[in-house]
Amino acid sequence: MQRITDLKLSPDDNIKLLAEAAKAADIPATEIKGFEIIKKSVDARNKNGIKLIYTVDISKDVISKPPVAFEKAQKKPAHPPIIIGSGPSGLFCALFLAEAGLCPVIIERGGRADIREQKVKQFSESGILDINCNIQFGEGGAGTFSDGKLTTQIKSPWRQTVLRLFAEAGAPEEILYLNKPHIGTDNLVKIVQEFRKRIISLGGVFLFDTLCDDIIISGGKAVGVRCGEKELTSDCVVLAIGHSARDTYEMLYKKGVFMEQKEFSCGLRIEHPQKLIDLSQYGKKYSGHPALGKADYKLVSHTPDGRAVYTFCMCPGGKVVPASSEEGCVVTNGMSLYARDGQNANSTLLYNIKPDDLGSDNPLSGMLFQRNIESKAYNFGGGGYAAPVQLVGDFLKRADTKGFGEVLPSYTPSTAFARLDKFFDEKQYRAFAYALKDMSRYIEGFDMPSAVLTAVESRSSAPLRITRGEDLQSINTSGLFPIGEGCGYAGGIMSSAIDGIRTAKAIIENNNLYSNK
Repeated sequence: MQRITDLKLSPDDNIKLLAEAAKAADIPATEIKGFEIIKKSVDARNKNGIKLIYTVDISKDVISKPPVAFEKAQKKPAHPPIIIGSGPSGLFCALFLAEAGLCPVIIERGGRADIREQKVKQFSESGILDINCNIQFGEGGAGTFSDGKLTTQIKSPWRQTVLRLFAEAGAPEEILYLNKPHIGTDNLVKIVQEFRKRIISLGGVFLFDTLCDDIIISGGKAVGVRCGEKELTSDCVVLAIGHSARDTYEMLYKKGVFMEQKEFSCGLRIEHPQKLIDLSQYGKKYSGHPALGKADYKLVSHTPDGRAVYTFCMCPGGKVVPASSEEGCVVTNGMSLYARDGQNANSTLLYNIKPDDLGSDNPLSGMLFQRNIESKAYNFGGGGYAAPVQLVGDFLKRADTKGFGEVLPSYTPSTAFARLDKFFDEKQYRAFAYALKDMSRYIEGFDMPSAVLTAVESRSSAPLRITRGEDLQSINTSGLFPIGEGCGYAGGIMSSAIDGIRTAKAIIENNNLYSNK
């Protein structure tokens, strides 16, 4: 087998990949039996000479890879591990525990993904909110209704394992080699159900529509949970609760589980025509080329006051979706299907909120900040979960918006014109206004007057951290494992899944945890 690196092709020549790889390897194309793309990225620095850059393995023999290897537990506990939450961290923790033979119990306040899909559609079309089954809660977690990005900045040997497991569950094979892999909400809804089926086949148990009311703590150790009148015993409780489980945060705080404030972000969704982004990123010659797909972006602006405004969760060809999980609050998020075939591109513009901004040392103060600004967005929209919107041009001029232009908002159930220039405090407004102009240096037309701003994006990350030690257990409650984005240890599907794997391995390897004494 030979590995060919830095193989460059124009988008027009992409179909010649195998022939070019064979030529580089000096192997007749007719003799090739093994061919695998290892990495694919786009170099768009020269808009008239965009290149697709490949790393491939090529061989005269069939290339085969062994299946993902799982560690088996040497001892079993008297009671199975309990995992609260079925987002990426909870699912991957459950999968590795199930493969180890530990038969985890997964408690999920929301419904199965197929039922959840119906609830999300109901809210989007009619404004009828189910506070326990929505874009934030249910099988697959908040990431299920997103673009399904599988990118991460963390370095981990488990990254490729996560991608392979997603592919085994039905994700497109291209995620194994794309520089910026994504799955799409339409695929994710199906994939998370495949993970569930696999976990159940290994002895795992799912309890849907089940809210964990209480963590039972005795002598500084977690010994079980309560869900209504049902009590489950376990000396291993995994908190994969997600960043929106505010009632769970409050319960844990009252129980004395140590937690601390952390920096988080808040901001607006911005929508542009996808064609504008394609043109800016790929130029006139290659904009819309099928070999390139829809263009994305990732921007940051350092404002004069020393803060950063940055884009996050950019969804090419996507839509802005209602992501509320509490009554009387408006929350937005972004979502794309796998095809990314919508008219608009959307992204969040986020502003960092630091603990010093909150005026309190209460660990829950960030959560209260989020709740207050979501309630404000609800009021700005006039109720009924209408999202307040303003055109970028009017935002910058500090004027009323009276009608839409080139860009129509994709948020449903409805929108209402509002003065978003008055929504944030003056310092935050100036930061957003500065960033809109500054980011136009990189994306031409980013500050186009008819682009649409929608409030509010407040759930990009957890507003607190449930602090854990090197053994991944709570620093003051043994047997309690805070994991994933909701506990402050991840920032997306990939990093959450990896954190779930790390936690599962820590549980498996902790022989003392499984003593029957």
